[in-house]
Amino acid sequence: QVQLVESGGGLVQPGGSLRLSCAASGNIGSFNAMGWYRQAPGKQRELVATIASAGSTNYLDAVKGRFTISRDNAKNTVYLQMNSLKPEDTAVYYCNLNLRRLYDYWGQGTQVTVSS
Repeated sequence: QVQLVESGGGLVQPGGSLRLSCAASGNIGSFNAMGWYRQAPGKQRELVATIASAGSTNYLDAVKGRFTISRDNAKNTVYLQMNSLKPEDTAVYYCNLNLRRLYDYWGQGTQVTVSS
């Protein structure tokens, strides 16, 4: 089975930083796009950032210049470095792996809270 295990969430003050990690395991191959989504209270889930197997990235406008997505294919791990965090970044963050454009796998979610 495919599993995505997230870590790195927590409570941080505005302007602070967090680094999220998501380790994937199972029969997933090597050429899948991965990404991070988030869902804030009272809002629908939104795409935060994606990264293709070759390394190209895309970001939600609200996080451009502050967040960086990266991946380590040897470790089957994707990261989200979050800097200059704002209260509006508060959400549950979910790791996603899109397998061969056919299947979506999700992490368990990790809470990020930005508050003074």
